Amino acid sequence: MVYYFTTRCGQYTIYMGRDKYENEGLIKYGHPEDCWFHVDDLSSAHVYLRLRPGMTMDDIPEDCLVDCCSLVKANSIRGCKMASVYVVYTRWQNLKKTSDMVEGQVGYHRPQNVRRVRVDKNGAIVRQLEKTRREAYPDLAREQTERLDEIREQKKAHGRAAEKARRMEELEKAREREEMSYDRIMREGAMTSNMELRATEDATAAEEFEDDFM
Repeated sequence: MVYYFTTRCGQYTIYMGRDKYENEGLIKYGHPEDCWFHVDDLSSAHVYLRLRPGMTMDDIPEDCLVDCCSLVKANSIRGCKMASVYVVYTRWQNLKKTSDMVEGQVGYHRPQNVRRVRVDKNGAIVRQLEKTRREAYPDLAREQTERLDEIREQKKAHGRAAEKARRMEELEKAREREEMSYDRIMREGAMTSNMELRATEDATAAEEFEDDFM
C-alpha cells in the first residue's frame, strides 16, 4: 500500500510507503522526477515529492519542502517525539541500494548532492496533510516503465526536431550562399568580352556604310 498526500499549495503529490518493506518498492521503482526525504540518523518513513519534468531541487517551493519535512518527521518513531530533527533529501536517482543493505536502508551515489535541513515539530501542517491522504495499491513497476518509455519517446522526438532544424538551417545557408555567389551571374556562356563588343560595333558600322553607299 502507498499513501498519497496533496501539498498545501495543491500542485504536487507526496507519497510514502506504509512500512519498510513497501519502501523497498518505492526505492526500486521511483521516477526521475522524484525527490526523496528521510530523517537524518533516525529511522523514519521514506517520503517522496514528485516534481514536474525539468525541475531541480532548487525549484521546490518552500511550503512543499516544509510539508515533506514535517511529514517525514511525524512518521519517525523517535523523531516525532523530538522538538526538531534534521531531514536529508536528494533526487531519487541519487539513491543507491546494495545487496548487503537491510530493508529500507539506502546509500547515495553522490553524497555531495544530498541536502540537509532542520525541521521543527508542526502538528498543524501534518494534520492538514493527513486530511488529503488516500491509500492505493499501484503497480509501481508498470508505472515506472511507462514513464521511462515516455521519456525515451520525448527524447527521440526532440532529436528528430533538432535534426530537422539542423537540415533546414543548412539548406537556408546554402540558399544564401547561392544568392550571394557570382557564379550564377558570371557564367562563361552568358558573358560577352570587350573584343566581342568591338567586333559587333565594327560589323554594324560596315553594314550602315554599305547601305549609305548604295
